[in-house]
This record gives sequence, C-alpha cells and structure tokens, in this order.
Amino acid sequence: MTTTSIPLRSLARKRARPAIISQVFLLLLTLVFLAPVVWALLSAFKPANEIIRNPLGFDPGTFTLHNFQQMFGDIPIGSGFLNTAIVLVFKGTITLFFAPLAGYAFAKYTFRLKNVFFGMVLVTLMLPTIVLIIPLLLEMKELGWVNTYQALILPGSVDAFAIFWMRQVISAVPDELLDAARVDGCSEFGIFWRVVLPVIRPGLAGLAVLTVMNIYNDFVWPVVITTADRMQTLQVVLSTLAQNISGNKIGADYATVTGELLAASSIALIPLLIIFIVLQKHFINGILAGSVKG
Repeated sequence: MTTTSIPLRSLARKRARPAIISQVFLLLLTLVFLAPVVWALLSAFKPANEIIRNPLGFDPGTFTLHNFQQMFGDIPIGSGFLNTAIVLVFKGTITLFFAPLAGYAFAKYTFRLKNVFFGMVLVTLMLPTIVLIIPLLLEMKELGWVNTYQALILPGSVDAFAIFWMRQVISAVPDELLDAARVDGCSEFGIFWRVVLPVIRPGLAGLAVLTVMNIYNDFVWPVVITTADRMQTLQVVLSTLAQNISGNKIGADYATVTGELLAASSIALIPLLIIFIVLQKHFINGILAGSVKG
C-alpha cells in the first residue's frame, strides 16, 4: 500500500504543476488586460493637471468629480447615450429575429441554389466596410434618410456573420425534433418558435452579446451618416470630444481635454462591463455552440 501510494502522490504533483503554471499565466494575462481599464477609471477622478504630471500615480486625497462635471457641460453625452440605446434596441431586435430565421432556412431546408445563396452571403464578409460606405450613403441620400434613425438602424441589421453563426448553431439541432413537431401538426414557423429557439438559446445569447458590442462600438457608419449633433451616437460624441472642446471653449488645454476624455470613456465603458459580466456564461456557451460544425 505504501509503495504504490508514493508514485501516485508524485504523479498527482506532476499533474498539478502544469495547472498551477497555467493559472498563474492566465492571472498575469488578466492583470495586463485590466491594467489600462483600471488606469482610465482611476485617472478620471484625478485633477486634470495631475493626470499629466503623475499619470501612473493616484492619491485618494485628490479625488474629484471635476472632470465629469466639465464633460457633462461640454458635450451632449446624454443624447449620445439615448441615440445609441435606440439604435441598439431596434437594430439588435432585427438582427436577433431575422438572422436565426435565415440561419434556420439554410440549415434545415433544401431548396434550389441554396449553397449558391449561402456562398453569396459569405462573400459579403470579405468586402471591406469602406467599400460599402459611398453606395450606402448615396442610397440614404436618395431616400432622404441622412440624419435619421432609419439610416442608423437598417443598414447592416442582418449581416452575414449573424446568419453564418445561426446556421452553424441550428445545424446541430436534431432533425428528429423537427419531424416530431410536424407530426404533431405544428406549423413551420411554430417549429422554429417553439422547438428551435429554445434549443439554440446559448448560441442566440452569444450572438446577442456580440451584436450589442458591435452596435455599441460602431463608429464608421454613424460618423458618416450623422452630421447633426442631435443624431450622433455615443462613439461619435466621444471621438469628437477633443475637437468640440477646443472649438467651443476658450483656453481648453491638453490636460483638461484628457481629463474629460477619460471621464467620458469611463462612463461609456460601464454598460459594456455590466452586459459582459451578466451574460459572460451565455457568451461562452454561445461561442461553443457556434463552433459546432454544420
């Protein structure tokens, strides 16, 4: 008993060492990624001159909300949040409703030229965004949609990646479930709504997180299609913060602009952190569900 237990203990120690090393490595990697975020959050509460004079230090005695007060007075961050929220709700709803429908059709139905159509969808993934901007802008101008929510919401609502993601997830749903629902007299849309959607919830949640992050961080299209301040989304407001302050406020120096930028960026970061922390389990499950080969 004694002679056999010693090799087992040594074997257990050898197996534990790689696990400890990997955990330490992941911890260090996490600290590296979190360091800029923590620095930005702490610096937002420092006096503007202190940010420039001692960027890596933080004295709790100098804690101040002056950067936030100036920032709220200089830029329309409230309207930026509102516009982003409106676009997020409507565009996200369109994506999460129609992308699974398209993915369901490509995954579970057989029709003429299906592979050709799916290939055309995938080809759009290779088109750079910059190539589509001018045609889309001209189209929005002809429709009279410049500086409107329609222009911010409809283009790109159902993109190729979302369709591909849903197709991969739905391909893993057993055909026997669908056949059983048909035998019970369920309609085709009823099968999708009552059978498919409950099964693909992890994949749909993963797509929801990615969709929210993409819409929230979208900058190129909103900055092109919105010329009026009242229609600018949050990312456009943040990107033009330095220019707006320098143009509208006499004597705005680099330290002041930096403090207000950090304050605005800290506020903009909070919703994404909350969403990811709350939905991280679903996001990871969705990643795994989306990796299933169809």
